[in-house]
Amino acid sequence: MNFSKIIISVIYKIKPFIIKIIPIEILKELKKTIVTSKTNQLLDVCISPFDKKKYKKGINLIGYTKHDTGLGQSTRLLLSELQASGVDCSIIPYAQSKEYSMTDTSFDDLISEDNPYGINVFHINAHEFTMAYMNLGKKVFDNHYNIAFWLWELEEFPEEWVPCINLLDEIWTPSEFISNSLRKKTSKPVVTIPYHVTAPVNTTFNREYFSLPENQFLFLGMYDSNSISERKNPQAVIKAFKAAFDPNDARVGLVLKINHIKEQELNALKEELNGYTNVYFLLNNMTKLEVNSLIQSVDVYVSLHRAEGFGLVLAEAMLLGTPVIATNYSANTEFMNQEVACLVDYDLIELQENISLYQKGNYWADPNIETAANYMKLLANDREYYDCLTDNAKKYIQETLSMENAISIINQRFSDIYKNTEI
Repeated sequence: MNFSKIIISVIYKIKPFIIKIIPIEILKELKKTIVTSKTNQLLDVCISPFDKKKYKKGINLIGYTKHDTGLGQSTRLLLSELQASGVDCSIIPYAQSKEYSMTDTSFDDLISEDNPYGINVFHINAHEFTMAYMNLGKKVFDNHYNIAFWLWELEEFPEEWVPCINLLDEIWTPSEFISNSLRKKTSKPVVTIPYHVTAPVNTTFNREYFSLPENQFLFLGMYDSNSISERKNPQAVIKAFKAAFDPNDARVGLVLKINHIKEQELNALKEELNGYTNVYFLLNNMTKLEVNSLIQSVDVYVSLHRAEGFGLVLAEAMLLGTPVIATNYSANTEFMNQEVACLVDYDLIELQENISLYQKGNYWADPNIETAANYMKLLANDREYYDCLTDNAKKYIQETLSMENAISIINQRFSDIYKNTEI
């Protein structure tokens, strides 16, 4: 284990104690400095070329298979597509941090101690890829055909992560929005494999289960603070709800499902909603089945995001028969149009400061609050429009984001990789 890896490993283990002594901002900067240095060094790494005779024909998926998060769901969707395509698979669960809940056991029967197949697919995002390489080691990459499945939310892929591409033969993404950002940075193959969407529910997880009123028309906004609240933009959902309805309008309600929210952020949201008694906060972690059931139990799902790399929850809501109000920007527009969703116009605005992974000088959307509020009123008051949108959306998602589509692309790539690479 090299010295940099030891430092980062120690920081993770003693984090609860060390943050009492050293400000978290300083620790983040220390980690960033180490990771940036190691990322630049990836340009000098020489991965041994793919040897398709050395390993069995198939795919090793290395990623967040057990995580109870959106990233975990993405990993499992990809794995189910690989299985459905008939490709032999194994999985190596990956966890960079133990801060997240990891209870999903759906694919535990595929867990392997090594990567026995010729193709590796790393479902580990670019900003964590250097650490993954340090943790997994070069041997995992050598003599394999290495693919990264990456998610990203802005039109420009960060230059600082480009050295990670040196470890790869190919990149997969779930949207053309992400793929186009990467094609600007590399001549290696970048392939779009859209998710297939499924959303199982349990009818026992109903409004009563979530302590929600039965007689109100409910709008749902949902996000994880770890996904950067500035990008998810819950304040816009609140502003649109306030613009659409008076505080004493008992016909409607707003549900805010939030994971990992800090007290200061929660208090700010509650202050914004001062005077409204028809707002319901759901702050506990839920299983995917519970989340799907919650989405189905409300009347409308609202996402006034600034940018999405795919927008999986939006597609799931549409499939579940819950109309969606969403910003008309980024990857979600690849499975949305005005016939199937309430698309909110926006202005592109420049980031004036660094916000977590999103750097100053980049652009994202600023959705129009008035447009969103008008859609809220329309859906609450026009049942014919509501039903038409619901039916159109469900059919469109079933056709556009089908398992058959994903399987077709995967099978073609799998065949081409083994056919075209030299022995």
